[in-house]
Amino acid sequence: MSGKIIATNKKAYHEYTVDSVIEAGMVLKGSEVKSLRAGRVNLRDGYVKIKNGELWLLNVHISPYQFATYDAPDPMRERKLLLAAREIKKLIETHRQGPGKRICFNTDKDLF
Repeated sequence: MSGKIIATNKKAYHEYTVDSVIEAGMVLKGSEVKSLRAGRVNLRDGYVKIKNGELWLLNVHISPYQFATYDAPDPMRERKLLLAAREIKKLIETHRQGPGKRICFNTDKDLF
């Protein structure tokens, strides 16, 4: 399902060892989709947190779309990640065995 990559977290690849890569969907609001297509996203400080059995992407900045005709969502808001239930359970089990870092590395254009 991977397509053209529109943003990469180069700092994360440099500072961490990548054991596995997981592709997930993301819940977006209105003009965030256009901003992502325009490449106006910063993944540098982004990470994933597990809350109530769900995965949330934090500290990712998606700039407001300049041509939006209504109020833009907060650029730093938490965004829910979409994964199959078995994949979420697997990540939770991995986290319980030994907390590791879950960092956002790429954003694919084909997903938007």
